[in-house]
Amino acid sequence: MSQHPIREVSPGTVAVTAGRPPRVQGGPVNPPVVLSSTYVSAGDPGGERLYTRMDTETWGPFEETLAALEGGRHGIVLGSGMAAIAAAVGDLRPGSVVVVPRHAYQVTLGFLDDRAARYDVEVRRVDVADTDAVVAALDGADLLLAESPTNPMLEVADLPALLAAARERGVRTVVDNTFATPLGQRPLALGADVVVHSVTKYLAGHSDVVLGAVVTDDDAIAADVRAYRTLHGAIAGPMEVFLALRGLRTLHLRVERANANADELARRLAAHPAVAEVRHPSLPGDPGHERAAAQMNGFGAIIGLRPRGGRAAADAVVDAVALWVPATSLGGVESSLERRRRFATESVTVPEDLLRLSVGVEDVEDLWADLDQALSRVAAGQGLA
Repeated sequence: MSQHPIREVSPGTVAVTAGRPPRVQGGPVNPPVVLSSTYVSAGDPGGERLYTRMDTETWGPFEETLAALEGGRHGIVLGSGMAAIAAAVGDLRPGSVVVVPRHAYQVTLGFLDDRAARYDVEVRRVDVADTDAVVAALDGADLLLAESPTNPMLEVADLPALLAAARERGVRTVVDNTFATPLGQRPLALGADVVVHSVTKYLAGHSDVVLGAVVTDDDAIAADVRAYRTLHGAIAGPMEVFLALRGLRTLHLRVERANANADELARRLAAHPAVAEVRHPSLPGDPGHERAAAQMNGFGAIIGLRPRGGRAAADAVVDAVALWVPATSLGGVESSLERRRRFATESVTVPEDLLRLSVGVEDVEDLWADLDQALSRVAAGQGLA
């Protein structure tokens, strides 16, 4: 029984087929979960497994599958998305300079601010959609840590231009690809050194695990990230990785449905009388539309929504929905929403009334009916209808 496809296969097929055990008569179709902290070992330690903090066979299939999807040679799973960020950023010595979007995941920004306070690291926050400004900020920098689209403002960076400019200047590049997923864009192919994911989100996809991952083509970077994982104990539990791999098998189906739902909801929201502003790259008038259309495969399933009536209206919409789940995080099969500035650590340039919608895989008409009734009810209650 051949395991070699007759031609190159699509990413969806890779998600289903990569990381499978060898085809042997009577063998399992899925890789087994090994629940052991310790391995039998005597004498001088060599290449064999010793202890699960260093390695376990349960990590391998997930790492192989994600690396194949991202087009990289090394996939490394870690205990959380922030563990992946910390490992990918690496050793920031005093005087190091990091360029990062002014709008990015708030804990990423908090991590860099902590490095700045503790170790005299300079953090340059930029409008990542302003290519000239980012390129100027790269002069004398050591690291570009990019998001595109950004969290939660959905700005779209010109990744090919920024990554090329960074490479010319010898600046290491890390791209957080959580929002787009490897089905939406492949930053390594665009010139990135490292890709990071919060596996918790779309890759696992069911809001039941906390994991992170790093993907790279660079052998030295991969060795550093694995050493970080071992030395800092930033390891993933085998059951969590098993669940993440099971989620990864349906990534293409979930992303296709969620993206289609988001495109349709964004279009309808843009015409709703109770809505002041909608951000989604699918909309022709969105600032990131042309750039996203050129470098992404699909526009993602996150929508930025500002209802008429300001912060009070935004909070009221969250209270009024029935199907949408008021919750942080994103990328699960269920649709969720939250007002981002409810977190004191969110960037102060994020509007107080911005709702971040994570569109799931439910029936789009049901999702729309729930949003419409919530927006209309809130608008009527405030005399805006």
